[in-house]
Amino acid sequence: MLPLTLAEIAAACRGRLEGADPDTTVSRVCTDTRAMLPGDLFMGLRGDVFDGDRFAAVAVAAGAAVVVVRADTAAELGAGVARIIVDDGLAALQRLAAEVRRRSGVKVVAITGSAGKTSTKDILAALLRPVARTVATSANLNNQIGVPLTLLGIEPRTEVAVVEMAMRGPGQIRELARIALPDVAVITNIAPVHLELVGTVEDVAAAKAEVVEELQGGTAIVPAGEPLLDRHLRRYRGRVVTFGTPDADVHILEQERRRGMTHVLVDAFGHRGTLDFSFTGGHYLHDALAALAAFTELGFRLDEAKVGAAQVTFSDLRGAVSDLPGGGLLLNDAYNANPLAMTAAVDHLVSLAEGRPTVAVLGDMCELGAGADAFHRAVGEHCAAAGVRLVAVGELGRDYLTGAGGERWFATVEECIAALPEVVPQGSAVLVKASRLLQLERVAAALSAAGGHTPPAGSPCAESEENDDA
Repeated sequence: MLPLTLAEIAAACRGRLEGADPDTTVSRVCTDTRAMLPGDLFMGLRGDVFDGDRFAAVAVAAGAAVVVVRADTAAELGAGVARIIVDDGLAALQRLAAEVRRRSGVKVVAITGSAGKTSTKDILAALLRPVARTVATSANLNNQIGVPLTLLGIEPRTEVAVVEMAMRGPGQIRELARIALPDVAVITNIAPVHLELVGTVEDVAAAKAEVVEELQGGTAIVPAGEPLLDRHLRRYRGRVVTFGTPDADVHILEQERRRGMTHVLVDAFGHRGTLDFSFTGGHYLHDALAALAAFTELGFRLDEAKVGAAQVTFSDLRGAVSDLPGGGLLLNDAYNANPLAMTAAVDHLVSLAEGRPTVAVLGDMCELGAGADAFHRAVGEHCAAAGVRLVAVGELGRDYLTGAGGERWFATVEECIAALPEVVPQGSAVLVKASRLLQLERVAAALSAAGGHTPPAGSPCAESEENDDA
């Protein structure tokens, strides 16, 4: 964090400083006592199932320079403890982050969208790190807590902050954008996500477009040809950059998969460059174009992206590829799911298979509202058309099978794990993907630990699988 005095922090948080020298300087904020370092500022946050204020005494014992807590907690700590008393810890965290962002000279890139936010963030951060001192969202800490924490990672020498922003309802992206004050805003795509909470895909587009509405003369980067964004972009008077299609500002001219890399020839505003990305999934190229558009809008040339392109690594459970016992392959994309991301992951699995049998272990896609069954059926149909054996998990996941015309269904993750030797032939290429609620990475872990195997010929399971294939 930019070094601030306790007096400055208290003013930013709209709190009252007690028991401390107001000129004491702090340069690190912590919300988890397990990660505390002496001299940190501890921020107590209250959530649905936890209350960070309960750990304030632990933070003091660990050497916190000051704790930011509510008045009732401050009274329990005693008069000799340095504290900043606030009404709401989360509001204080957000206000402090906004103050740090305002004081800094960094360029901020905000990334949102229905799918691919984390991948785009990971790619852009990789491109930037060799050429600029960069802070980026850790994993997917992209909500009302994660965005402030990312901004509080800005240090005096930081040049760029890459901030991922998620939403589960109208107004949330706007709130985050007002904290981050982005110079560049990226919308990766618009797709049917969170419909149970938002309403329609048009409402999703409106919620995502809030990041553009909050730009103060910056650049909006959007997928070319997305009609649901048109009315929002017409109201924006700043610069708009498109990516994706052949007539977009940033697009791919040629692509080729080479030994675990993806070689591309890119055109950005008429300037061409070749890059070798350290991934093979074709759907990541959409995210890479969004990242390259942001990279060039920050003033960098395409040739300056070469080193970073070869060093892209994705956050955990985001398309990680690993070997399985018996010559199989695992595509672990279990962090989250929506219809667009599901079909892209199935296509990625097929591209990786190299002659192996393909199996998709797919769980519920949550928060899709009244049309959830149709979305699941469509994914099942996509698997069937791609020749991918489908193993469905969860109550909503049962609808995959309507589209797939059969295969296997399990009510729980535990039931699926117990049946893996029956449903995953040895040597298969396996995709594991579902919404976060299911924690389907447990299936991936079980596959990695033991591997699948084909049941002996003549067993009931082998017979049923043969009937399913027919």
